[in-house]
Amino acid sequence: MFLMAASVVGFSFGQTTRANQEPLSGRTGQSGSVTATESPVPGTTTSVNTINPTIQVQGPYAGSTEGKAVFSGRLSLREAVERGLKYNLGAVGVTQAVRQAHGQSRVARSALLPNLNGYLSETVEQVDLAASGLHFKLPPSLGLSIPSVVGPFNYFDLRATLTQTVADMTAWNNYRSAKENLRANQLSGKDARDLVVLAVGGAYLQVIAAAARVNSARAQLETANALYQQTAQQRSVGLVAQIDVNRSRIQMLTEQQRLASLQNDLGKQKINLARMTGLPPNDRYDLIDDVRFAAAPAITLEDALKQAFDQRSDLKAAEAQVRAAERSRSAARAERLPSLSLTADYGAIGMNPSNAHGTFAVVGSLKFPIWQGGRIEGDIEQADAALSQRQAELEDLRGQVEADVRKVYLDLEAARSQVEVATENLQVTKENLNLTRQRYDAGVTDNVEVVQSQESVAGAELDYINSVFAHNVAKLSLARAVGQAGDNFAQFLQTR
Repeated sequence: MFLMAASVVGFSFGQTTRANQEPLSGRTGQSGSVTATESPVPGTTTSVNTINPTIQVQGPYAGSTEGKAVFSGRLSLREAVERGLKYNLGAVGVTQAVRQAHGQSRVARSALLPNLNGYLSETVEQVDLAASGLHFKLPPSLGLSIPSVVGPFNYFDLRATLTQTVADMTAWNNYRSAKENLRANQLSGKDARDLVVLAVGGAYLQVIAAAARVNSARAQLETANALYQQTAQQRSVGLVAQIDVNRSRIQMLTEQQRLASLQNDLGKQKINLARMTGLPPNDRYDLIDDVRFAAAPAITLEDALKQAFDQRSDLKAAEAQVRAAERSRSAARAERLPSLSLTADYGAIGMNPSNAHGTFAVVGSLKFPIWQGGRIEGDIEQADAALSQRQAELEDLRGQVEADVRKVYLDLEAARSQVEVATENLQVTKENLNLTRQRYDAGVTDNVEVVQSQESVAGAELDYINSVFAHNVAKLSLARAVGQAGDNFAQFLQTR
């Protein structure tokens, strides 16, 4: 036998679903940054090197998790970037932010989907009727009396409950806002990958430049040592004065110390690269790619700007944040609207399972707000403020994207010009050194001019190395500026 409860439709004046409030700003201050800049060398200088290229890596992009992949001890540029995309802490952190946003989206969706729960209860109860206000007075002639305390008695209840939102525009807009936030986080993850490419690629280029400086210094040391040996032999037969020997020895010692300093810098640059790519933090590995000077890709400024506006993930993320804020404002406005929900339960209740009876209830509820003390207006005002801020940040980012592309083109032109000047200057200084050595060997001059010519060659080689580094950094920055750097960096740097 089943006891059937009738369906009920209820009307209430309770509180409706609240709109999710977006943070005022969509920008985070703890996410780290990667910036490549080329600033002019201040003041006057006799060097042709007038550009100071730097890549500043801050926050999690400077670190990484421990890489588990097998490493051969020889690192290519592509492998370095791939390891960075997999292990760099900047990319890892954004990946976790995407997971968190996905979880928030699922929570918002749960308000729209059926919620099914079950419970089993066993109740043992004794009731004081008199304390509950129930008093029974029977005529004495009946000879009957009703006790004031009933029980103890027991019963169990096994039941499943179902709740379903039928119509709730606030919950629906909250879900759509959460989806846009998830989309924004996914796009921010792609933008973080571009920053990882810039950070790791820039660090790889720095190691290449540092290694080139070491090789140049080593060659200069060999030249200085040869001059010292030659001067010492000439002194032994009385052809030159002791001051010439001392001068060449000082030059040799100076080159030794310069080589030691540059080797020290090379080791630290390799450690920085290892930290970004999940390698052990040491310099016991070799680079196998040498990114030499090559012309920048033939892409016009107008095409680069179009690609940047079409491809930049941070710009798309900002657009998604604007849409999320619009949905949040719609959710706040929808708090004024009625909401309809359905609640149902079915179960068995009785003293024990053998004599349990099935019961059910179905309740439809229509809730509509009448007066919330200004809370809805406050939610709308907050949502409007967040939307206005997101729109302003989007406009600012559009301007920043265009500025990034235009600045990179200026850097490319300046670096290309400096490479041309540095190349010619290196050729001229080497020619002067050869002529000076010939004059010294012929006894026409002392070794002062030779030492000065060697210093000029050393400076010219460093200028050329720095110029090529600046040009490569500018090309890598262009790949970042137009978007999709992870796919395009090899094309811009013209490597394998």
